[in-house]
Amino acid sequence: MSAHDQLLVVIDPVARRIDGESVRIAKDVLCGGSAAKISLPESPEEFARALARRGPRRPVIVGDDRALLRAVSLLHRDRWLGDGALGHVPVGSGVRLAHALGVPPGPVAAARAVLDGGVRRLDLLVDESDGVVVGDVTIPAVAPGPPPPEVAAYGPAPLDPPPAVPVAAGGLRHAYRTLLRGLVRTPARLSTVPRPHRLRVEADGALLCDLDQEVDAVTLRTLHADAPGRAEVTVHPRTPGPPLTATATTVTVSGPDFRYHADTQPTGPVRTRTWVLRAGAWGLTLP
Repeated sequence: MSAHDQLLVVIDPVARRIDGESVRIAKDVLCGGSAAKISLPESPEEFARALARRGPRRPVIVGDDRALLRAVSLLHRDRWLGDGALGHVPVGSGVRLAHALGVPPGPVAAARAVLDGGVRRLDLLVDESDGVVVGDVTIPAVAPGPPPPEVAAYGPAPLDPPPAVPVAAGGLRHAYRTLLRGLVRTPARLSTVPRPHRLRVEADGALLCDLDQEVDAVTLRTLHADAPGRAEVTVHPRTPGPPLTATATTVTVSGPDFRYHADTQPTGPVRTRTWVLRAGAWGLTLP
């Protein structure tokens, strides 16, 4: 029996809870077509140990995008991705990335692709801390912040002093209410407009924008089939006009503390981050 037929099927616990029927179908198809060993980890630590003890078996992940990304990250750190190929059966609510990579929907079709498909080499973005990105990096606009402390605490001051109301005219209760309406200040409203960044973005050493420009967002994505071996970086300036785009193998973003999303994972804050595209760094079995 070839190594291709020896599988380690790691079933993510979230997938088992959300859609046990799809998990059962995938397991039946995989076990029926190969010598599959089933692993049912209950925690991220057990998930990592299962992959570390895979031996000669080809790992197959049954779960959502987060499970796939966790496996890619662990196998990258184990320096296995360059030689092996990963199988994936998407199960769960967040599987958009898997389908974008070419994994077919449905447990039967995805499991058959693991058994009968071929290996496609895909690009990977790797940062200086050895973090990996399969799809996209997004640096969104800064979320609206609270008003200054004095405004948040007191709100805008009343324009006019409260009018004097004779007790006899409306009674003591009416006078008391009128006085309170004049003294109690209106709560301050939070801003709903996202605040821009001031970032320096370099693509292969070429400057796309600098700290003197306000930027609403920056995106970086692997192009895969569109242009393998290159990443596309897009800068969305605050000023009217088209976004600034470039393709590169190395992208550096720096400036005041910023947060970003690497695939689905929020990360940061950081002051500088460099992503390097590694062409064909990992393999995924696809139809």
